[in-house]
Amino acid sequence: MDFLKSAIGSAIAKGGGLPFSLGDRVDIGDSVWALHNGTKRDDGSTCSVFVFDIHANKSRLPLAKNAVRKSRTLRHPGVIKVLDTIETEHTLYIVTERVVPLSWPVKRRSINEETAKWGLHTVASTLKFINDDASSVHGAVRASSVFTSESGEWKLGGFDVLSSMKEEDAIIYTYGSIVPDAARYTPPEVVKGGWDTIKRNPLAAVDAYGLGILIFEVFNGSFSGGDQVGKTTNIPPTMQQSYKRLCTANPKLRLSPGHFVEQGKKHGGFFQTPLIRLTEDIESLGLKDDDEREKFINELDNLSEDFPEDFFKMKVLPELLKSVEFGGGGPKVLSATLKIGAKLSAEEFNTKLTPTIVRLFGNPDRAIRVCLLDNFPLMIDSLPQKVVNDKIFPQMTSGFTDIAPVVREQTVKAVLTIINKLNDRVINGELLKFLARTANDEQPGIRTNTTICLGRIAKNLGQSTRSKVLIAAFTRAIRDPFSHARVAGLLALSATIDVFTEDDCASKILPAICPSLLDKEKLIRDQANKTFDIYVLRIRKFAGTMADTVIPPSAPTETHRSDPRVGTPSDSSWAGWAISSFTNKISTAHGEIEPTENTTKPAEPDARRSTSAPRPTQPNPPAQIHKPALRPAAQPLNRSMSDRPAPVAHNEEPEEDGDDVFDAWGAMDDDEADVDPFTAAVSSPKPSSPAPATSKAPAAPYDDGGEPDFAGWLAAKSQTKAKNPLPKGLTKAASTNTVTTRATAPAAKARAVVAPKKIDTKPKEEEGDDDWGDAWD
Repeated sequence: MDFLKSAIGSAIAKGGGLPFSLGDRVDIGDSVWALHNGTKRDDGSTCSVFVFDIHANKSRLPLAKNAVRKSRTLRHPGVIKVLDTIETEHTLYIVTERVVPLSWPVKRRSINEETAKWGLHTVASTLKFINDDASSVHGAVRASSVFTSESGEWKLGGFDVLSSMKEEDAIIYTYGSIVPDAARYTPPEVVKGGWDTIKRNPLAAVDAYGLGILIFEVFNGSFSGGDQVGKTTNIPPTMQQSYKRLCTANPKLRLSPGHFVEQGKKHGGFFQTPLIRLTEDIESLGLKDDDEREKFINELDNLSEDFPEDFFKMKVLPELLKSVEFGGGGPKVLSATLKIGAKLSAEEFNTKLTPTIVRLFGNPDRAIRVCLLDNFPLMIDSLPQKVVNDKIFPQMTSGFTDIAPVVREQTVKAVLTIINKLNDRVINGELLKFLARTANDEQPGIRTNTTICLGRIAKNLGQSTRSKVLIAAFTRAIRDPFSHARVAGLLALSATIDVFTEDDCASKILPAICPSLLDKEKLIRDQANKTFDIYVLRIRKFAGTMADTVIPPSAPTETHRSDPRVGTPSDSSWAGWAISSFTNKISTAHGEIEPTENTTKPAEPDARRSTSAPRPTQPNPPAQIHKPALRPAAQPLNRSMSDRPAPVAHNEEPEEDGDDVFDAWGAMDDDEADVDPFTAAVSSPKPSSPAPATSKAPAAPYDDGGEPDFAGWLAAKSQTKAKNPLPKGLTKAASTNTVTTRATAPAAKARAVVAPKKIDTKPKEEEGDDDWGDAWD
């Protein structure tokens, strides 16, 4: 039977049949207890388990049993929360909330002053409760008896010798000296007179001495013995005087923990810190009026960044959420809530904050909505995409059409934060529709912010809608009457140049930018020039990669022909393209030109004449008399507009090679009737050289000694009048070698001076001597 009990006890000791499972052992230094991390079997929550092995520590069993009994009965916020106690034949268990020994951060000296004061205030307040309210003595106050909970709060433990002074046989009188490392922490009066001296001194004297040692350990990292008691090394100056009174050797002069708290709470005292005030006020936040709540939030904002994060996550945050959602905390409380939430992990955020945030987006309070939108960057990374896309954005869209401009503006700004959590269907559908409304908002600032927003989310838009939407939005923005909106449009175009095709850049965007180059605001002109240069540079770069022409190559049978030459901006004159075109016509001619009987050799450079003067010719052969080579002469410059005849068609006979420049245009067009008569009248064609005679002897130039053959000219005119009924002076005379007489000179001279219209008589530069007009003098 004893064997069976031993087996069952051994199984229980190993964790079998217990409501928890033991985990890793935690080092707590010299103690009668072994601390383990544990997990509750019923709900999987974390816990800590203090384990006492009876067989290994029989001499200290009374201390363990006292701790179990006191843990069940003592309840205070500053005391470790006990979940369960289990006693077996071999082992004692105390199951508590998950805690960590304070000695860890104390040895590392990782506790800042603000947190240290906050923790010492908690321990001192707990000792005040034990001494004054419970009429008890802890008897073992030190760093190894204090633990920190998951919320970061300091919790008092180590109740091995906790005794009520109302008990005659209190355990502290008998077993106080067997507490581990008791000699180092025992007060001097106990060292001299034993633990019974407690009855002759103030009840709180022993714990006050232990509190003084704890203060020294917290600020210095360790405590070696009684010679360090009362030293003020690293102790905050405001606390030093009260600290010395805790450590005095005379127990009757020691400051009790309760009085220590009172001195610290005085105006300007060492316990007058924002963190301590926050701790005291947080639980009653929902009951405070507006002024008290405002004061509380200001205290919360004044906290430094090194406050205990766990405390805010576990204690402050839930109370703030209650105040916001149900207690009318308002946007300031919400802002403080979201700042704390930013320090949570994604899992913690989803558990503690996400459900509340989703509900708050449905709150009709505009101040709450604006606060949520302002703090979106703090929480967006922790929100799941499905929650944002399916729950938050649908409620957020009401802000785009809200009557309050501040709500619309903050909603537009929040798009930049939320865009990566939205799917393509929402972005290219609902979101663009709402942004189209705000792009035409009556508030210029909202229009400007919409343009900026579109520029920054351009890469998130679908390719099918990106170019169309952005070009329409940005080109509208650069025509906005608000100057900052125009600048935003130009900047957006510069930032999104890679989004558009080269065709869009050249045909749609550049024409829209050009008016801004002459904007009335210099700021806009400067930005327009920068944007314009960026787009022109891109277009030029792309144009450099394009083919020279899209005209297909010529057929193989025509490969022997020269390529047509087109004039370019590098031509030396504005007419380079026209000369090239004329050359192209010549290159396309085929075969040989048949010579005619009246083909003449080119005249000498000095044989120049007026197109209105008779041309000397060689007698034509009899067979060619019936085909006189006549062509209309150029209109004399001294004719009036009323005397100018209508243009006529060319003869079918080939023209002479010595025709003037005007005939070259006719030869190219094959239709002299298309020549503008106004152009023919006012132009000054270059004098052409007369065709020389077919004989080797050169024709004599027309000089003062000769007389014009006016009669011959009239005969030629009458001969061609039926065929070419041209007005007087427009038909060329047939070439003749007949010597002209002086009798016709006066008539010709008279005809030459009929000029009712004044013209420019400034001579043109000619090659060689220009003496054709001397014959009319």
